[in-house]
Parts: sequence; C-alpha cells; structure tokens
Amino acid sequence: MTDKEKQHNLDLRYLRMARIWSENSYCERRKVGALIVKDKMIISDGYNGTPSGFENVCEDENNTTKPYVLHAEANAITKIARSSNSSDGSTLYVTASPCIECAKLIIQAGIKRVVYSEKYRLEDGIELLKRAGIDVEYQEIKG
Repeated sequence: MTDKEKQHNLDLRYLRMARIWSENSYCERRKVGALIVKDKMIISDGYNGTPSGFENVCEDENNTTKPYVLHAEANAITKIARSSNSSDGSTLYVTASPCIECAKLIIQAGIKRVVYSEKYRLEDGIELLKRAGIDVEYQEIKG
C-alpha cells in the first residue's frame, strides 16, 4: 500500500470518528463534528452547540439556528486555545464544509489541511482556505 493510500484510509477513519463525535450535538437541524489531528494524535475535538453555561437548545421556536450557536470547528479550535497543545501544522477533519467565519479561525490557528465530508451550498469558506494555501480535500464517506 502506498503512502497516499494509507493517508486516504486514515482520512476516512478520522472523518468517521468526526461523524460519530457529531452525535454529541444537541442541534436538531444539523449535527456537525470536528477533530484536529497532529502527528497522528487527536489533539482536539468539537461539535456544534451552544456556548458553555447556555441551555442545550440550538434552534428557536421557528426552527432557526440561534445566532450564538458555535460551529464544530470553532469549538475544536477554542478548546485548543485552552490547552497546552498547538494546532500549528495540524489537520482538521470536519463533517461539513467550513463556513467563511470558521475558515478565518482555521487560517489563524495554523491548521494546514482540512478534510471534510459534506458539501454546503456556499463555497466561500473553502475558497478562502485555498487562497490561504491550506490543502482542502473533500472525502465522501459511505455508510
């Protein structure tokens, strides 16, 4: 097996793990999970949800996502900030395509590679990541 095939298999495993992690989300409309991996170690994780101390309800009475809900990527990146780890040079695995706001955080966090498994109608986050020289890959996970 080539190094490229090994990396592809590893990418799919981490994406499946991110999908399982998304099950922790209390959001009803969409559950998203993220893992930050460096040197084959998971150094942070996150899923979409409300900030610490808030009720675990992501949508309002009209089923609209509340404006203060954090995305999975933002949760994983802010968790790194509270630890002794560094995300510099790491890979972010996320179940959904990053939005423009999360793309800015990813760039500033020094993450060098993003692998995602669900496309979103807006591509501005992906375009910004590419513009910043970050390796962005879409991987479909089956099952």
